[in-house]
Amino acid sequence: MTAGISALVPVYNEEDRIERTIETIKNSKYIKEVFVIDDGSKDNTAIRATDAGANVIKLDKNRGKGYALKYGLDRIIDKNEIIIFLDGDLEASHRDIDRLIEPVIQKECDVSIAKFIQPKKKGGFGFVKLLAKKGIKFYTRQNIDSGLSGQRAFRAEVLRSCKEMPLRYGVEVGMTIDILKSGYRIKEIEVGMGHRETGRDLNGFIHRGKQFYQILWTLILKGFR
Repeated sequence: MTAGISALVPVYNEEDRIERTIETIKNSKYIKEVFVIDDGSKDNTAIRATDAGANVIKLDKNRGKGYALKYGLDRIIDKNEIIIFLDGDLEASHRDIDRLIEPVIQKECDVSIAKFIQPKKKGGFGFVKLLAKKGIKFYTRQNIDSGLSGQRAFRAEVLRSCKEMPLRYGVEVGMTIDILKSGYRIKEIEVGMGHRETGRDLNGFIHRGKQFYQILWTLILKGFR
């Protein structure tokens, strides 16, 4: 296996933010390559990501975040010792990204998860976050506050051990449970990162409703495996 650290960025219709995201990632002192998995975007996300210097893999249609991550992982996992997942709407500095990678490099943990500061505006009522935390605690007896965070750095060995990956919004919660049950160490890292925030409007509630249902279904399925 060739030593290296790559970023894997699943995106869907992020043409307005993807260039800034890639520029930030490329300023990291650790990341060697950026791979963008365009999950069937209908805008110019893929073109702008390519122009910004990322390696772009475009899916033929929207299949869900988990599918995009798995598709990308299958193509890069043997080239890296550490892989970091980052969202396409990321608001961060390269120092935030490096702060997430360093505990894994230093072998303080096998997986690091970004723990965000409080959001700038009120979103939902915390039901999705509570479901994620309680679900992880139920299956692992461990408290993880940032189970929904998509910003994570992994030793590649950990990702190889994940035998399945939920296809949509349940991906982070499902992976967290599997990783902890396999005996790997997770460390939450407080960072100043942010991302596109959904408000208390109809679209926001629809989005969180989908999240809640898909995470709940992921948790139910864990009980049969």
